[in-house]
This record gives sequence, C-alpha cells and structure tokens, in this order.
Amino acid sequence: GRDSCDVVLSERALRWQPIRPERLTGDSKYDFLHKEEFVELKDIFSVKLKRRYSIKQQGSGTLLGITLFICLKTEKNKLKDSTLDLINLSEDHCDIWFRQFKKILAGFSNRPKSLKILLNPQSHKKEATQVYYEKVEPLLKIAGIKTDVTITEYEGHALSLLKECELQGFDGEESDAIRLEHYQGQFSEILNILSVVCVGGDGSASEVAHALLLRAQKNAGLETDSILTPVGAQLPLGVIPAGKGGPLDLPRSTNVLAHSLHGVSHVVTATLHIIMGHIQPVDVCTFSTIGKFLRFGFSAMFGFGGRALAVAENHRWMSPNQRMDFAIMKALAKLKPEECEISFLPFNSSQDLEERRAQGYPKSDCNDQWQMIQGQFLNVSIMAIPCQCSVAPRGLAPNTRLNNGSMALITARNTSRPEFIKHLKRYASIKNQFNFPFVDTYTVEEVKVCPKSNSSGHHPEEDHGPHETASGNCFPWNVDGDLMQVASEVHVRVHPRLINLYGRSMEEM
Repeated sequence: GRDSCDVVLSERALRWQPIRPERLTGDSKYDFLHKEEFVELKDIFSVKLKRRYSIKQQGSGTLLGITLFICLKTEKNKLKDSTLDLINLSEDHCDIWFRQFKKILAGFSNRPKSLKILLNPQSHKKEATQVYYEKVEPLLKIAGIKTDVTITEYEGHALSLLKECELQGFDGEESDAIRLEHYQGQFSEILNILSVVCVGGDGSASEVAHALLLRAQKNAGLETDSILTPVGAQLPLGVIPAGKGGPLDLPRSTNVLAHSLHGVSHVVTATLHIIMGHIQPVDVCTFSTIGKFLRFGFSAMFGFGGRALAVAENHRWMSPNQRMDFAIMKALAKLKPEECEISFLPFNSSQDLEERRAQGYPKSDCNDQWQMIQGQFLNVSIMAIPCQCSVAPRGLAPNTRLNNGSMALITARNTSRPEFIKHLKRYASIKNQFNFPFVDTYTVEEVKVCPKSNSSGHHPEEDHGPHETASGNCFPWNVDGDLMQVASEVHVRVHPRLINLYGRSMEEM
C-alpha cells in the first residue's frame, strides 16, 4: 500500500510492518491495523532490480528498488505467480538486499538451473507451441532458467533423442555433471543442472518418461530385452499439460498424468512446480510379454479401452473431438467381451518395498500368493497412478497413490451395453463408479493378462486399413494413450518410485 515499512529478512521469511508513529500504549485498534505481514523465502523464485526508464534517459535507468517474484497457492491446487516491490532509491542499500536474495535463491539446490524442453506441436488442437511461448517461457525467463527447446517432428522423436544424446550443458559448454555416464545414481548432483520437460498430452509425457528410463537402464549396463528390476531414471521430468480431454478421450488428448501430479490440469501451476523444484517420486509399471520387455508406463486398459484407441488411431485424419466421439461410439456399437485369464499378486503393504527392490529380485520370486480369475471381460484397467482428469475428478483409480508401490486392477465383466455405459458415465459423477455387480477392484503388485483366444476378441481388420493391419491376431492395449499391439500374455509389474516428476507434495493430496 505504498506505506513506509520496517522490513526484516530472517532465516526463513521476509517480514514487514508499517513504521509506527509514537502513540499511546495499549491502543489495540492501532495494533490490529498494523499487523506484521510476511512471505516465506521458499516461496520466492526470483529477484530483479526495479528501474524506471524514459526515452530521453540513457544508461541503466532510475533505480526504484527491488522486485520479488513469488509463488502463491490459490484455490483447487492451483499456483500463481505474484510480485512484491520493495521500494528504496539507494543504490547501495538495494545492492546489499539484492545480493542477499540472490544468495538465498542459489541455496535452493533442488531447483533446476537448465531445462531440455520437448514440445509436441500437435497437442491441444496444435496450440501447444503457443501455450509454451505465451505462458511457460516467460516464467522460466523470470526464474533465470536456461532452456533448450526441441519441437518434436514425429511420434518417437523424443524417444530417439533422449536414448542417444549426450545430454550435455545447454549453454554450449560441456559439463561433466550432466554426462550421465559419470554420475550413475547420483541424482542430487545432476538435478541442479538439468531436467527434462515435456509440453504435450499423456502420450508425449509417457514417451519421454519411457525414454528417460530406457536411458537409465543403458547407462547401468542392463539388457533392455528383459528387465526385471530396473534402475530409476537419473533426471527428473516436468510435465506441462497441453492435451485436452478426459479418460476416454483418445490418443494424446488427455492430461491424466499432469492432473494426478498437480491436482489440476493447469499450465502455470505445472510450470511453477518445476521452477520451485517440487519433486515427487512416482511408481512406474513395466510391460512385458513372454521373454520380452515391451515398455514402461503408468496405466493401461485392455478390452474396450484398447479397442477404442485402435479405432481412433486409424482415423487420425479426423479432428480430435470427432475422432474421440467416433471411436467411442464405434467401440460401444461393437462391444464384445474378451475371454481372459487374469493372474495377480495382491499388494502386501507390510513388506518394505524399498528394501525388496534393493535386494535385486522381483517380489513374485518371494511368495506364492498369486490369485487367478477368468471369464469374459469387457474392460481391464491396470493403473499405478490415480488417473485424474477434468471429467473424472476422483480419477479412474481413486484409491491409488502416486508412490505407494501398488497398482489398481479394475475389471468389468461381461454385461449389457446399457449397464456398461452407466458404469462409464459414473466416472464423471461423485457416485462410486465401482458400485456395479460386474465391476471388481483389486490392489496388486503384479498382473498377468492372458487372452484365451481371438475367437470372440479383436480382429485387426475390423479397425485397421490394409496398411495398418498388425501381423497375426494381436490384441490392442491402451498404455498411457499409446496403442500397443500384443498377441500373447502381458505381464505388468509396478516398480516403486522409479522416476521423479515435478508435482505437489504428498501432504497436499
């Protein structure tokens, strides 16, 4: 309010209070009107000298004081940037404070100094590039973070880039701290220098996460054909949502990963989590078939979810909204159950998951508590994250957490089409979407899905043109919005805290 204030910079906060004139003691009303205010230092992400420039004036302009850039929490998990001006016309006085704030900010070692940006220009109705340059880049510049932007040109571009590149310093100078080969497992030392950020939808984010994890296996000397106990990614990943849609909006049009991380699909919130260095370890699944590793991922759908995605992938000439509606309607019109045998290892919360992972062998080797269900299933969902989004605010798997070492296994057995549609519609309401006699939920550590035959299952020629038909009778899987065609059993394992993502803390969930 332009008042003259006494300002005190302490170890954890900046506090200010209007300068009080002499007054009668015991004037409680005056005390109330001049209550001390403060901002915590951990919420400050940049400091700049504030100057006034005029056309006639040459040089650095007239010093007015310093400006602090602050991250504030607002409603519904959103973050926003704000400023606080400290006005003082003394060059020496402002220089002392400016240097002290710069020293304080340099002490936040968890905040990234350099970012590799991977931008998918096809996301969000092809507006992802505009979203980045108008909303994300200005904040990164204020925070003083160096960036190197690559606009991906095709599906798999980010994967090939991160698998092969040296990941050297983006300021043009080589930095041994960024050479992953020299710092295997020393996450804290490289975190301060480099992080990777994906601007796109779920498909883009999943591809980048998969690439970072594959790179980590390569650096650790592990064979990627068969991965039982993968090592964690060495670089953290930021996810800027630039897709748009809900849980059944198909490929690369949802933001369930960003929404699950941040509690909201909001560009500025996601950017500020990255700037502030809010790290959240997240569980990741490995998908493999008999004797072969397929990919890393966070969630998967088999049956209806896979079929709908296969239809959508074959109609990419449509607009995203048209493709989504068409794919769902066609998949519902041709709704068929898959004859499956599903084996799963129930989650044992009493086990020390970190200790087991450190011992170097999968949990399935340590007990024989596998359970098995079989029959006809319309849809099977396997999710290591809550999969929240705007049209499913509770999430596809509301009882799952980001890093509790378990997955949600959700099965929808064969039922009538109207009943299945009712189940789908429940995701958008506050009612329990699992409160149907044909829906079962399990909390698991591993799952094996084995289609019994293709007689009542998926026929590729129904959904694909001749140039896209998969070899043999493959079953479509929807893994994080990407189509995965597999002809046989799929084995899904969850691996606790395998990658670090920028997002809200567990206390905020």
